[in-house]
Amino acid sequence: MTSGVVRRQAGASAGDGPGDATAVPARVLTPGRPPWWLVLGALVVTLGITVDLLSRGLLERLDLQVSEVVSSWDLRESPAYWPVWAVTQIGGRGTIVVVLAVLVGWLCVRRRTLLPLVRVLTALALLTVVVYAFKFGTGRTAPAYPGSFFHRDGASYPSGHVANAVLMWGVARWQAVEYRLGARLQRVLWWLSVAGPVVTGIAMVSLDFHWVTDAVVGAAVGLLLLGVVHALDALVLSRWASARAGRPTAPS
Repeated sequence: MTSGVVRRQAGASAGDGPGDATAVPARVLTPGRPPWWLVLGALVVTLGITVDLLSRGLLERLDLQVSEVVSSWDLRESPAYWPVWAVTQIGGRGTIVVVLAVLVGWLCVRRRTLLPLVRVLTALALLTVVVYAFKFGTGRTAPAYPGSFFHRDGASYPSGHVANAVLMWGVARWQAVEYRLGARLQRVLWWLSVAGPVVTGIAMVSLDFHWVTDAVVGAAVGLLLLGVVHALDALVLSRWASARAGRPTAPS
């Protein structure tokens, strides 16, 4: 399963990318559905941190201390700004949507199924509704905002970039594994689904764009929504009569 060996149908040509329509690689990774206990843990973290922040608790003081240190680095006015900003775009919606458009477009056309597209649209809809409900509901301002941390114009909590990285790279990895695209592509998307949220969060905090708790809760919300999308898929989406169209049948 994890050896990276790719088994192919007899007579199939070699290939490791989505353009090789005859190759049927094995699943070299798992689809990445989070276990129930991890989803539950993400929910507890989200609720616990939110309650603490709204009550002006210990975690807000920790955020202030970290922001004070980060502000002293002054990366925004240094030559490091643009390289670090580029790292934040690993979690940018535009970046991930471009990758997903290519991946899902190829799957829909070549495998004759709309299921990958429906999964992506479901994830994007949930992400938009839930993240912006938190942002506008809490009204938390970004670290650079002077004098207030909860304000009607605030929209810092949680980090949409980190939530986006967890959820959407997770969905991309899921599609690559389920439809058994090339082993190399499966591994690249696995790394993006794991390391992408981490480096995005570190970059956002280091530029003082977000508080530490914004990044942590962004990751928790993304993980929670990934579990929800997988559950919806199992209960509804994959029950369509044509939902299994295009899925390889080679043994994993």
